[in-house]
Amino acid sequence: MPPPSVMPLPSVIIEPLVRAALLEDLGRAGDITTDAIVPAGLVAETALVARQAGVVAGLDLAAMAFRLIDPAIVVEVARPDGSRLAPGDVIATLRGPARGLLTAERTALNFLCHLSGIASATAAVVAAVRGHRARITCTRKTMPGLRAVEKYALRVGGGSNHRFGLDDAVLIKDNHVAIAGGVRAALERARAGVGHLVKIELEVDTLAQLEEALALGVDAVLLDNMTPAQLAEAVAMVGGRAITEASGRITPATAPAVAASGVDLISIGWLTHSVAVLDIGLDYRG
Repeated sequence: MPPPSVMPLPSVIIEPLVRAALLEDLGRAGDITTDAIVPAGLVAETALVARQAGVVAGLDLAAMAFRLIDPAIVVEVARPDGSRLAPGDVIATLRGPARGLLTAERTALNFLCHLSGIASATAAVVAAVRGHRARITCTRKTMPGLRAVEKYALRVGGGSNHRFGLDDAVLIKDNHVAIAGGVRAALERARAGVGHLVKIELEVDTLAQLEEALALGVDAVLLDNMTPAQLAEAVAMVGGRAITEASGRITPATAPAVAASGVDLISIGWLTHSVAVLDIGLDYRG
């Protein structure tokens, strides 16, 4: 289970992902190596063990991979999603048919290592901005098909989700402005095209654009690739009239200065699109 503040993902979302991953691995003939070497009736015990420090996420997907291969496999979780890990920590113990344990191993670890990597990296950035008002958010820069689980992992790490898809809110980017012929035209068309409950955010990369946006009225401004000094000036200009979001090549090292500017949100794409996995292994216990 995830931390109390994070809703678990329903099986209707995760099961199709796990089934697709298993089918990708099993192919037409299944695990021919394990089937040739491991006796059909052998029962074994294994453990998911952390190889490095981090935050675990994705246990529901890992457990489902094992159970879909063989429902007789029993998963006992020692450190649930959101737990801090040290090298050598046992995350979960698994008992059941040895063939099933080995066949599901890679699929389970692929999900678990990837999502734990997201949670761990997010936790590091969240820690870096502690003491400031800024919340760490993700973007739509996710792996195709994995957005729901990647955004879940970011929440497990202490981050917040940005819009889930293109239909959640209006986010007017530079290309929208260019095609519309300017900020005013883009905002007017957006307001005319969506319902009154839909939030509108505008991306700006200069203080002049920000001034124009504030004069026209927006719910949020995306301050793109600004220096901490520019961000602080932008926050002062906004004066609480809109949500302020900083974005653009922000790292754990630069995040504190960005947060100190007073922005409300810091959005970071690499937390989902290029984060390193957390090293976790499956160890045979007998």
